[in-house]
Amino acid sequence: MTRFLKYGTIISTYLLVASVLLQIYARFFMDNTPAWTEEASRLFFIYTMSFAAGLALKNNYYVYLELFYDNMNLRSQKVLMVLIYVGIVLLFTLMSYASFKFVQLGIPEKSPSMKISMSIAFFSMFIMAASICFFAIIDILKIFKDLK
Repeated sequence: MTRFLKYGTIISTYLLVASVLLQIYARFFMDNTPAWTEEASRLFFIYTMSFAAGLALKNNYYVYLELFYDNMNLRSQKVLMVLIYVGIVLLFTLMSYASFKFVQLGIPEKSPSMKISMSIAFFSMFIMAASICFFAIIDILKIFKDLK
């Protein structure tokens, strides 16, 4: 899962940079700028964030309030983290379920300039939700393992 998300993040980031560079080049050196580059940039940005969200949770890159957390004893810290991760799992499980319905709604819809199914763009929501759930569950299991 980690490898899939890393490669997805890297590839979508490179594609984002390439589409932006093409946009810049076209505006300065071409008579007509390709209309699809702005939409492609948006899509690649969304996928970059979706692939990276789970990795950010795995590597503890999200910001949290340390003032209260650092003043708690170790057991209270672990209980709080389990409660937070359970909340994350519940929220993103709901998002995973809802994203499938959203993808189905996007199948007949086409993007304005690239003419691809909007379900491709909406599928990024599932990738984000599933990867965050996956790593939150792993973190819950690690905390329970440490409690023993």
